[in-house]
Amino acid sequence: MRRVPLISIVDDDESLRSSLENLIGSFGFQTQGFPSAEAFLSLEQAQETACLILDVRMPGMNGLELQGHMVRERWQVPIIFITSHADEDAHARAIGAGAVAFLDKPCREEDLVEAIEAALGNARDHEER
Repeated sequence: MRRVPLISIVDDDESLRSSLENLIGSFGFQTQGFPSAEAFLSLEQAQETACLILDVRMPGMNGLELQGHMVRERWQVPIIFITSHADEDAHARAIGAGAVAFLDKPCREEDLVEAIEAALGNARDHEER
């Protein structure tokens, strides 16, 4: 039996998080939402995440700080940023640290699905090496 990839969504906007969970779930992925980076990190199964969708600005640890933490801890989880707080510095930092995509809110469904498929494809390629 093929295992359905888990896509974790970290965003403090509950309505957006719920919308993303529903959208991504409709494409056959398993989803799990978190209101903060700290909530995501507190989950013991966090490292089972196949792809992480992050907002840049959140109360507490922001998305770029969470990405940095994951890089330091050597988590091999592809990250997609979706944010309404896009600026050139945040974009450059996220992509420079290995983010798969940096999308503006609201993003097109097709762009998000393409980014998830690219992230999962990159993760599979890395595992096969």
